[in-house]
Amino acid sequence: MSSSVSAPSIDNICANCGKGEENCSKLQKCGACLSVKYCSRECQAAHRPLHKKECKKRAAELYDEKLFTEVEREECPLCMLTLPLEGLKTSFKSCCGKRICNGCIYTMHMSEGKYLCPFCREPNATSANEHIERTKKLMDKGNAEAFNMIAMEYDVGGMGLPQDYQKASELYLKAGELGCAPGYFNLGCLYDNGKGVEMDQNKAKYYFELAAMSGDVYARHNLGAMEFRAGKINRAMKHFTLAARSGYNGSLKQVRNGFMMGLVTKDEYENTLRTCHKSNNGIKSDSRDKADASGMSVKSIQ
Repeated sequence: MSSSVSAPSIDNICANCGKGEENCSKLQKCGACLSVKYCSRECQAAHRPLHKKECKKRAAELYDEKLFTEVEREECPLCMLTLPLEGLKTSFKSCCGKRICNGCIYTMHMSEGKYLCPFCREPNATSANEHIERTKKLMDKGNAEAFNMIAMEYDVGGMGLPQDYQKASELYLKAGELGCAPGYFNLGCLYDNGKGVEMDQNKAKYYFELAAMSGDVYARHNLGAMEFRAGKINRAMKHFTLAARSGYNGSLKQVRNGFMMGLVTKDEYENTLRTCHKSNNGIKSDSRDKADASGMSVKSIQ
C-alpha cells in the first residue's frame, strides 16, 4: 500500500517563488487585495509587476463591498431606541461622554425636577467653560465624540474658543480615527466647501466614504449627490437607497426621483420606502413625543 503527499494549496504558497509555509517562516497576505500570499517583502516586490493590475481591481472590489454595506444607526444608551437623525433631538453629555435622546432627558427632568444627566446623574455644566473643560477631560480618556464636539467649537468659534479651522480639521480627523463617523463627515465638509482648507473634492469624497462606512447617513447622502453629478448613476442610487433605508427622507426623495426617471425599479423603490418608514417609526416613543410637544431643545450648556 503506498501513500502520497498532497501538493500544497495555491492559497498556501508564495505567489512569487512557490514556497509553501513548511519552507519559510510564515506567509503573509497582500495587504491590499488579500488574495495572494508572499514569503517575504522581496518576493512581494518582485511579483508586483505581474500582480499590480489584478491587485488594484480586487482591492477596489473589497473597498466597494465595505462602502456599500448597510450599517445600523447608533442607539440611545438608556432607552436603546435608535437615535434621531436631527441633532436637536439628542444631546452629547460632557459629564459622561454619552449621546442621549431628548426623551430620556425629558423623563429625567420630569421625575427629578432638575437637569441631571440621565446616564450618570451628574448635574449639567453651568457655563461654557465648564462644558469645555469636561469635554477636554473626555478627550484625555480617548472619547471619540468629545474630539468631534471640541472640533465643532473651533470650526465656528463657539463656547469661548477661537475660530481655528486648522485645529478643527486636526480634531475632526482624530475623532474619525477613534470611531466617530461625524468627525470624518465634518472633515469632508471642510474640504467640500474649502472652509479653512484648500477645496479638494477628492479628499471630501474620501472622508465622506469613511464616514458612510461607519454609519453616517448625511455623508452617505452627500456621496450619492457627488456620484450623480459625476454621471455614476448606479453608484449614486446605491448611496441614496442606503441612506433612505436608514430613515433619511432627503435620500428617499432622490430614490423616488430615480424611480420616476426609470433609474430605480418599482420593487426597489417600494422596498426602500417601506424600510425608510420602518426606520422612522422605530425611533418613536411616548417620552420622545412628550419632549417634542414640550418644545424641549438641547440646551447650549450640557
